[in-house]
Amino acid sequence: MNVLSLFDGMSCGQLALKKAGIKVDNYFASEIDKYGIIVSSKNFPNTIHLGSVIDVNGYQLPKIDLLMGGSPCQSFSFAGKRKGMSTKCETEILSLNQYLDLKNDGFEFEGQSYLFWEFMRLLKETNPKYFFLENVEMGEKWERILSKAIGVNGIHINSALVSAQNRKRIYWTNIGLEHGGLFGDLVSIIKQPKDKGILLKDILESEVDEKYFLSDKMLSYLKGNSQLQKENGNGFKFDPFDDYDQKSKSLTTKPGQRMDDNFIVAMRGRNPENPKSRESGLNTQQMIEPRKDQKTNCLTSVQKDNLVMGCDYRNDEGIRVRENGKSGTLAARARTDESCGQLAIVNKTIRRLTPIECERLQTVPDNYTNHVSDTQRYKMLGNGWTVDVIAHFFSYII
Repeated sequence: MNVLSLFDGMSCGQLALKKAGIKVDNYFASEIDKYGIIVSSKNFPNTIHLGSVIDVNGYQLPKIDLLMGGSPCQSFSFAGKRKGMSTKCETEILSLNQYLDLKNDGFEFEGQSYLFWEFMRLLKETNPKYFFLENVEMGEKWERILSKAIGVNGIHINSALVSAQNRKRIYWTNIGLEHGGLFGDLVSIIKQPKDKGILLKDILESEVDEKYFLSDKMLSYLKGNSQLQKENGNGFKFDPFDDYDQKSKSLTTKPGQRMDDNFIVAMRGRNPENPKSRESGLNTQQMIEPRKDQKTNCLTSVQKDNLVMGCDYRNDEGIRVRENGKSGTLAARARTDESCGQLAIVNKTIRRLTPIECERLQTVPDNYTNHVSDTQRYKMLGNGWTVDVIAHFFSYII
């Protein structure tokens, strides 16, 4: 199989093809980020790099069997300005021909989400047997435009089914299309992936370097903007910055009761008068928001978006208790059985997820990205694919 991957990043597509058991003869990758190219080249030395998608000529390539890509999403994302695809003079781009005309006339484009039309250009030029496109969940208007252009409706899947990460995405593909219904229309036979039941505790490292923990200065800053007295889902009040010693009665577990000792917390910009708002441009403050589902938020290229809080537990005699016997701050669970008596939370720490933990959230092999700095690892993992979701689609090729 000859594969053309646009916006290839760190080559999650090759990982997914490998996991799905699909043999690749030639893998052409269009990518401009030098760090992504380093990682893909280290893991897949035979990758044929083509540079910018704008410069790729589909007519000059050998017959392509699979065209895939995840075009830039910033202008579609609910977390962004949601301007969609437009020129800098705010002319919306609604078709491939319109885009090509504007491009030939030298118009400048807003953001990078317009590069979806480069995917469409190369889809036309290469005419592959299969195509596969990924993007964020977006407003109904732009989803309709993308679906109309590509010719199929998108399939919505949350990565939480196969990992510990909430990551809602839309996938457009002709993989798994079969004739069905009364008039023989093409319909997708692709089902939602089976829920693997993976939680935050399943992907955390037991020992973590001190450099990943937030400084006292940052903790002090967050304390002023924390959302107090959140329920953690088990009936206990949850306040990451309150004094647990003074509130031990309300936070003490009962014999036989279990309570996670790790919480995922997000540090997000929110309008204090309307914390649920995600609109940009508001007078926002940085707040922490604990999750109740034992999953992480969607990974982004911004390191502060996902933080983990860990707690120390002590029994009635003041002895620290860990189920796995380790002293790491973020172990899997605390013991709360009859032999331990009651356990009180007496210490807490907040840290960033490690690069390995982020790899696990994206179902990428441990240390796959360790050829570049942590900063670049976070960035490419936030921009990458959840490999097991993509492999799920590719399994229908076989």
